[in-house]
Amino acid sequence: MKKQRINIEYELQSSSPNIIWPLLSSAHGLEKWLADSVTREDDTLTFTWGQVWSHHETRRALITEEIKQQRIRLRWEDESDDEAFWQMEIEKSDITNDYILIITDYAEDNDVDSLYDIWDNNLERLHRTTGL
Repeated sequence: MKKQRINIEYELQSSSPNIIWPLLSSAHGLEKWLADSVTREDDTLTFTWGQVWSHHETRRALITEEIKQQRIRLRWEDESDDEAFWQMEIEKSDITNDYILIITDYAEDNDVDSLYDIWDNNLERLHRTTGL
C-alpha cells in the first residue's frame, strides 16, 4: 500500500549548523530526543525505545543519503513502500537567521495523525533537552 507523505517544519533556536547537525546525524545526538538508545554502524542506525531488559521496540534504518550540515535521509529496514523514507533537513531562515528543521516522513492514511503526534513529541523533547 502506498503511504502518504507528510512534511513538518520546526524553527530551531540556533543559527549554528555545528550545534544542530550532530543532533540529527550522530547516535549520541539522536539519543537526546528521538529514541532511548541509538547505535550507528557504518550506514545503519539502530533505534531502541524502552529499556533493553524490559519491554522495548527496536528498529533499524539505513542511511540512504547524508549531506553534512544539510540533510540525512533514512529508510526503515522493514519498510514495504518502495518510495517511503524519512528525512531531517536543516535550512537557514532568511527572516530570523535561525535554522528550520524540515522533517519528511511517510504514513498509511489511518496513521497520519499518530505520526504527527510522534514527531510533535520528539520535537518537544528536542527543545526540552537541548534548548533548540
